[in-house]
Amino acid sequence: MKQLLFFILLITTVTASAQAEFNTKFKPIPPASFGIKPKKIPPAGTIPPEIPSIKAPNVFNSTSIAPVQSQLNSTYQIGKKDSFTMTPSDEFANPGDRFIPGMEKDLNKTLKDQGLKEGRGTLLKQNISFGDFKTKANYFIIRLRDFGAIDGDLVKVTSNDKVIQSEIFLDVNFKDIKIILEKGFNKMEFEALNIGTLGGNTAEIQILDDQKNVIVHDYWNNLAAGFKASVVVTKDE
Repeated sequence: MKQLLFFILLITTVTASAQAEFNTKFKPIPPASFGIKPKKIPPAGTIPPEIPSIKAPNVFNSTSIAPVQSQLNSTYQIGKKDSFTMTPSDEFANPGDRFIPGMEKDLNKTLKDQGLKEGRGTLLKQNISFGDFKTKANYFIIRLRDFGAIDGDLVKVTSNDKVIQSEIFLDVNFKDIKIILEKGFNKMEFEALNIGTLGGNTAEIQILDDQKNVIVHDYWNNLAAGFKASVVVTKDE
């Protein structure tokens, strides 16, 4: 028992001595002071209170960004409803447009004079002769077509007062008619039965012999209804 008490007393004495030794020798060093307080760093993902927030404007609801009138010379503004029209404005008109009607009028006149366009001009009220010829051919091929606009022109073909074709509708393609020539005198006539919806009767005519030689290649323009073009052929033996 005495030994146990002695051992406990010894441990207590050693512990107290050790604490006294460390308490007298160890002195903690205080941190240095520089007189400047560090700024607080805000948590990640937050905006410092001194920086103002930025909000993008809505261009569809705001009229504050409308174009400058003096620069664009336009009354249109974003956000302002305006009426839509297909009528051209003088603001964007081409200065040359005012010359177009006069130019078109001159062009139409030139085309009509050249027989390339029909019009309700003065009708030709007289018969036309395409000439007199002599031939040894047995037959002629008559080719007829409308050289102007296709507007319903009709032609009748006769030879020596005999009707070869009572009514031919003229279109863009040639229509061929074969006429057997009689010995001696032959008079072939081509009568304008009407005038077309766009002007007088207009036709191009070609006459070829049995060897495909071109005897006649001619036109009539604005021919009035009831008038004729003719060709006289004398067939030799």
